[in-house]
Amino acid sequence: MLQPIGDRVIVKVKEEEEKTVGGIVLASNAKQKPTEGEVVAVGEGSYAENGSKIPMTVKKGDVVLYDKYSGTDVKYDDEKYLVLHEKDILAIVK
Repeated sequence: MLQPIGDRVIVKVKEEEEKTVGGIVLASNAKQKPTEGEVVAVGEGSYAENGSKIPMTVKKGDVVLYDKYSGTDVKYDDEKYLVLHEKDILAIVK
């Protein structure tokens, strides 16, 4: 399994639907980039200037919303993941 370092988070990307509400099948280049996913791994956190550790806000299993063009796409064991900094996460879906 992948283990992020620092304030990075690994998210399993939630794939977009391939059909519109009207049933039209979308081409892969017409789909919007996903902005929601499930956290599968969390780094240990970052450090403040004074050396104190800043804990992570998100945890494994959280469903999060993130910036559209943030992070780095990674493929591991035939699964698509996104590695991003915690600051790029906009919200936790409850």
